[in-house]
Amino acid sequence: MGSPEVRDVPAESAYEVTVDGRHAGWAYYQRADGRVAFTHTEVDDAFEGQGVGSALARGALDDARARDEQVVPQCSFIAGWIAHHEDYLALVPEHLHEAVRRRA
Repeated sequence: MGSPEVRDVPAESAYEVTVDGRHAGWAYYQRADGRVAFTHTEVDDAFEGQGVGSALARGALDDARARDEQVVPQCSFIAGWIAHHEDYLALVPEHLHEAVRRRA
């Protein structure tokens, strides 16, 4: 398996992850006022357990960081991923930190 590649697809309001050119999943979002709210994440069953979801989360969150956006993790996958990678917690508004930590 090749390395997962993540790209923003604004027309879909989602980050797409591909592996060897094959679509592998989406992280859907809503952007407004310097914030990006992640609403739903899905990874194709064929790629489960191969780190594709983690690559998708990292790529999307790294892009949010580069855009200087705050992250509102409404999606349980993104919230749980942040809970296990606390260096990303700084992207989340402080009043949501405890809710994110409970997802761990």
